[in-house]
Amino acid sequence: MMKSFLSKIRFDTSQDRLGPDCPFTHWKLYFESSRKKLCTNLFYRYGMNADFRAGAYAVNCSKISLGENVIIRPQCMLFGDPRGDGPNIIIKNNVMMGSGVHIYVANHKFNVPNINIINQGHSGHEPVILEEGCWIGANTIILPGVIIGRNAVVAAGSIVTKSIPDRVLCAGNPAKILKKLD
Repeated sequence: MMKSFLSKIRFDTSQDRLGPDCPFTHWKLYFESSRKKLCTNLFYRYGMNADFRAGAYAVNCSKISLGENVIIRPQCMLFGDPRGDGPNIIIKNNVMMGSGVHIYVANHKFNVPNINIINQGHSGHEPVILEEGCWIGANTIILPGVIIGRNAVVAAGSIVTKSIPDRVLCAGNPAKILKKLD
């Protein structure tokens, strides 16, 4: 049992990820000084006044850039992709996000009919960018290749499959533009 315990500690402290499934690093998210140090070391960028809260998940942190004044709330799940140079999830300054937002930059392949999907691997990654000042409502899902425009609003529970321009309100599954924000 002690061997298993030590193995879990080594795993948690060596991974490019954060979340409740890694308890030996996750506890540090509850304390401001340890959270800042941990996140600054793991993320591609961790802007001033950024806040990655306990209960959130980030996979491949080194491929995720968090701007200034960005809060990643509990149950948010950010899935960066280890391939390629630089970040592939870019959250710019002053972005607001509700709890439970999911961001994906790749998907499972499913094009070979006689091979189980689990054995087909992943598609190439497509970066996701949240431009400055946008607001992503709770439980929104953002799929690969999407750019959310500057000061755009995505209503809670939306599934964003295509890029959204600046200063619009969008909602739905798939998310559609409801109005311009003048």
